[in-house]
Amino acid sequence: MRVKLRHLEVFNALFEAGSVSRAAERLSLSQPAVSVALSKLEAELGFRLFHRDRGFFAPTNEAVLLQDEIRQGISALARVEQRAKELRAGEAGGISVATNGAMSVNFLPDLAAEFQRDYPGTYVELRVHSSRRIASWVGSRQIDIGLIDAPVPVAGLEAQLYEMECVCIMRREDPLAGLSVVRPDDLRHRQVIAITGDHPVDRQLESHMAKADAPLSHCGSSYFYAIARKMVAAGTAVSVIDPVNGKAELGDGVVWRPFKPAIHHELAMILHRGHPLGIAAARFRDRVKAALLPFSKG
Repeated sequence: MRVKLRHLEVFNALFEAGSVSRAAERLSLSQPAVSVALSKLEAELGFRLFHRDRGFFAPTNEAVLLQDEIRQGISALARVEQRAKELRAGEAGGISVATNGAMSVNFLPDLAAEFQRDYPGTYVELRVHSSRRIASWVGSRQIDIGLIDAPVPVAGLEAQLYEMECVCIMRREDPLAGLSVVRPDDLRHRQVIAITGDHPVDRQLESHMAKADAPLSHCGSSYFYAIARKMVAAGTAVSVIDPVNGKAELGDGVVWRPFKPAIHHELAMILHRGHPLGIAAARFRDRVKAALLPFSKG
């Protein structure tokens, strides 16, 4: 049986209006079109729906029994159409994003809130885990977008790399804040907060300090860049972190200065290869790209 939405709308209009002319006016159809649609519906169902009497239509018992179901069917189809419209516009649906921590505090939450202001009704899920776990999630399509440290630990993913130049952060009253550029020798005898102690950024800083014959003194580690910044804000140490967290305007008394020779943080945005994103997730991906561009070398 093939029952079309137009057939149901004609039935409902006839049931409520009681005549072909009124039903046609309500639906902005011609009277012959209404009559044809009703005939097709009755043919599909296999029984009459209305008693015809000089232009007026009285519902049969079968029509009365069908009325509630038909009305609910029209409402359900209308909801489907509205939902599809929202999905086409990117105003509904879900987006799942995971990061290993670098973008979890001073980047993704603000970006998600801005996106939801532009596209109300969109559900955004943010997760924080290791780069390897996130790559596995993206590969199994449990997560739409991953933001992790390069290199990508799992093969078969689509990856876009962002090379960011790290900055040295300190409190505003710190003597280093008076410099235009911080160099390895400027960190001699200073307490430095590491990321993990063996993070690529830590290894680069250690290499530069060794070449300058300047001893490196770590007073702690943070695991997340944003936590390193909090530790700097609360104490007297300094740290070298990514520019997203380092340059963020947080009103916490922390300022940043360029560090030379350059130390780089490599971020990878990973997607499932061969499986296109939904409309909302694709738009969010584009927001991420635009937001990362000012911090990236290319």
